[in-house]
Amino acid sequence: MAFPVTRPRRLRRTPALRRLVAETHLDAGQLILPAFVREGASEPVPISSMPGVVQHTRDTLRKAAAQAAELGLGGIMLFGVPEHKDARGSGAVDPDGILNVALADVKAEVGDALPVMADLCLDEFTDHGHCGVLTASGAVDNDATLELYAEMARAQAAAGADVVGPSGMMDGQVGVIRAALDGAGHQDVVILAYAVKYASAFYGPFREAVGSSLQGDRRTYQQDGGNVVEGVREALLDVEEGADLVMVKPALAYLDVIRAVRETVDVPVAAYNISGEYAMVEAAAANGWIDRDAAILETLTSIRRAGADVILTYWAAEVAARL
Repeated sequence: MAFPVTRPRRLRRTPALRRLVAETHLDAGQLILPAFVREGASEPVPISSMPGVVQHTRDTLRKAAAQAAELGLGGIMLFGVPEHKDARGSGAVDPDGILNVALADVKAEVGDALPVMADLCLDEFTDHGHCGVLTASGAVDNDATLELYAEMARAQAAAGADVVGPSGMMDGQVGVIRAALDGAGHQDVVILAYAVKYASAFYGPFREAVGSSLQGDRRTYQQDGGNVVEGVREALLDVEEGADLVMVKPALAYLDVIRAVRETVDVPVAAYNISGEYAMVEAAAANGWIDRDAAILETLTSIRRAGADVILTYWAAEVAARL
């Protein structure tokens, strides 16, 4: 008996059929909007290497957060851009520092309608641009930095953060932050650990966005781009120390790492669709080389398909409005 010819294309014939059998979906609740707030700004400041992205004023940040809540986004991740920096990143722990007052602003605006998140790192606040304090020889002092991370976590939680995102790649940072939060009565504050963060060429536009003072690189504490097993090990260590979610950063050049982490850990996995990835698509689209809207959806779908449960992306609000 002859069997009918199998024709997979039958399921691709119409948009409705393609939706019916789609294996990977994007949802607004899976997207987190990174947002920059600049101390002393009286109007938003465009970021030249990231068309469409700005350094917000405190007022425009509140409006962006309210829109994010209305769109049903999964969260907003705040980064502070201070007017003054010093060797210890003192503005990061100051209750009146720009990131902490912005957290309070946004929490007052959205309440529990939107998870309010904060980047927990010193690089935006140090005059040398590194993610921690330095020794006399210029090396990053891991343990001295952890003490400041603990203080920063307490300050962010007191300001209203629902989620803190330690991104400095210091050994033991998650355990120290969890203990600091619990000891200060902030047991309910979530830790989204930047567990797998590679030393990448794609961070360039972000450094403009936060006014980075960095000279040199961060290869002594960020990971080598050739290593997958090391990334999985870092994620497992962070889960062991108390991370509630773990993140892989960057996303597009590390889709295999996202998959490896997703298959190993038992907590939600996030991925950061970073500034350089954003800038590439925007630049190509501006030159008429690609279809911008299609490329954005394809990019985010690829990150979801690799295994990310959550995506930080500068397109979050735009895409959520289209879904």
